[in-house]
Amino acid sequence: MSKTSGDDYLHSSVPLSERRGSWTMGLLWLTMVTCFPNVLAGFQWFKEGLSLPQVLWGVLSSCAIIMLYSVPACYMGAKSGLTYTVLSRTVFGSWGARLISLNVIWISVGWYALNAIFLADGIRGLFNLHLPQVLFAVAMALLMAVNNFFGFSGVANFARYLAAPVLLLWVGFAFFKSLGSCPATVWTEAATVSPAYSFTVISSFVVGIACWGNEPDYWRFGKVKWNFSVLPLLLSLFIGQVIFPLTGWMMARQSGITDFAQATKLMNDCVFAGMAILSALVLSINYVAVNDSGLYAAINAAENLKKVPRKVCVATLASLGALATVLLFGYKNNFETVAALSCIVLPSSTVIMMAEAFLVEKFCGKAEDLSRAVDFNKLPPLRFAALIALLVGCTVAAMNSGVLPGTYKYLVGVPAVYGWACSLFTYLPLRYLELKYSSRPLCTLDAESESLKDPEPAFPS
Repeated sequence: MSKTSGDDYLHSSVPLSERRGSWTMGLLWLTMVTCFPNVLAGFQWFKEGLSLPQVLWGVLSSCAIIMLYSVPACYMGAKSGLTYTVLSRTVFGSWGARLISLNVIWISVGWYALNAIFLADGIRGLFNLHLPQVLFAVAMALLMAVNNFFGFSGVANFARYLAAPVLLLWVGFAFFKSLGSCPATVWTEAATVSPAYSFTVISSFVVGIACWGNEPDYWRFGKVKWNFSVLPLLLSLFIGQVIFPLTGWMMARQSGITDFAQATKLMNDCVFAGMAILSALVLSINYVAVNDSGLYAAINAAENLKKVPRKVCVATLASLGALATVLLFGYKNNFETVAALSCIVLPSSTVIMMAEAFLVEKFCGKAEDLSRAVDFNKLPPLRFAALIALLVGCTVAAMNSGVLPGTYKYLVGVPAVYGWACSLFTYLPLRYLELKYSSRPLCTLDAESESLKDPEPAFPS
């Protein structure tokens, strides 16, 4: 198995000798599910009248939902060693996999642009800069691509040695300081919104921001064990989706501040005694770490479409991120829209792939082997069972997410979960019929196909 320093095994399985430990993977994932908007969400929930018990129950329930989805998704990536888009080839077909790749690219670029906007806005607020905000955000978008020129090692090392420790110190200090000064009566104060509304608001945010959908892109570098990702996921979600929002809620309760710009200044005053340069440094490290991971996923997807030099790919995607920054800058609900779509489109595709990997053989007697990379020319153009299931799941979830005009009144519960469930229960019967009546053989691999060098079969075949 050959690999150059710049390709990160984008077209083959990551060998077992290149797998990372739980410490590296945990710190990487910590930077991917923790960002400053998580703290601001707590301020917003206090403003909307959610009580502290409602916030705590909502974030814990949402984290449980994410765990149920993420653990098998991460294991699928580790067991195969393949990127998310290469995995999609066998399940969706050659042109279906290209569609999945495009979905990864536009969603990753959308998040990349949003984080550039958030960083620019935070720095301008801290220093009262009067620079044109959109141009400042574009500059941030171009600068934030540097780590990805060095492949997965650049992304992982930045997370492990700088971003994750800084995040722990920063928000940990603010959390314990707020917890110590927050009165015990906060646990008995009445909420002004219903439990159902609070759960919908919280779960939409938490699932939207913490569920990446293309988990195999990262966890293919993890050890091949079912429980390998459990502890890193739990700790990352607890810090990023429990501690961060609770910190924001408690600070809003004590200060009465709910405006995001003032909230950023309050965090600066609380932790750094008004030293804006330190807050700007922490914000920059945080947002760069998140964007590292998003851009890395887009690179993997782009390479699934066409092999190009890594530096060219990174530069092109960073430029697209800068363009998306301009397009999203004036859009009122930019964050809500990107978050809602990202936890619908990509995870629904992943659920379909997990169904093929873990369930289809049990229900249908046979299934595709997802443990090997298959060339496009050995695949059918489209796999209709997978594409129909994806369309059904995305349509149902979008109708309940409030993204489409006129559908906000239908927003209840966790729309993304509706989409995942519909994709799953549409795919299994269609896949059964496909296997029963189709004359096309399962994908076969020649003797030169890449192998994980694992004595156990990667998936049922």
